Amino acid sequence: MTPSPVPHADADILERLQARQYREAFAALVPRFRDKIFRLCISMLRDHAQAEDVSQEVLLRVWRALPGFAGQSQLSTWIYAITRNACLSELRKRRPHTSIDLDDDERHPEIANLSTSDADDSATVSVTQLLDQLPERYRQAVVLFYMEDKSYEQTAASLDLPLGTVKALLHRARKRLIELTRETETA
Repeated sequence: MTPSPVPHADADILERLQARQYREAFAALVPRFRDKIFRLCISMLRDHAQAEDVSQEVLLRVWRALPGFAGQSQLSTWIYAITRNACLSELRKRRPHTSIDLDDDERHPEIANLSTSDADDSATVSVTQLLDQLPERYRQAVVLFYMEDKSYEQTAASLDLPLGTVKALLHRARKRLIELTRETETA
C-alpha cells in the first residue's frame, strides 16, 4: 500500500471512506471532531443550548454527506465548513433583519460557557470572556487558528476568506485582545 499524502490524523477515516465503510468512518470521526464542532458552534452562536442542537445537526449532515466526500480538501476543513454554514443558518433564523457580521458595538451581554471538563477553570473563562468581546469575524479566526490549531491556509479555507484577510483579522484580533487584557487588569 502506498503512503497517503493525507495528514496522519485523518488517514484512518479516509481509508474507511475509500473502502465505503461509512459507519466505521463515522464512528472514528465523531469522537475526534465532536468537541471541536461544539466549540466552533458555541463561539459563533454564544448560546449553549443552540450550540448543542446545531452540533447534533452538523453530525447528521456529516453522516449524510460522507459518501460524497471527495477528499479535495482536508476532512477537518470540510467538517468546519459544514459547521460554519450550519451556524450561519441558525444566526439567520435568529436575526432575519440584521447583519450576521457583528460590529464592536453589537455585543451579546451573556458570556458563553465552554462545555469541557475544565469549564470552571478561571483562565478558560477569562479567555472566553475576552473572545466574547471580539467582533464575530475576529473570534472565528482566533478560534480556528489558535484554539483548533489550524494553519493560516486551513483557517482561510474554513472561513471561505482570502489568506491575506485571515492574517489581517488575526493581527487585529491580537491587538484587540491585548487592549482588552490591559483594560481588565486595570479594572
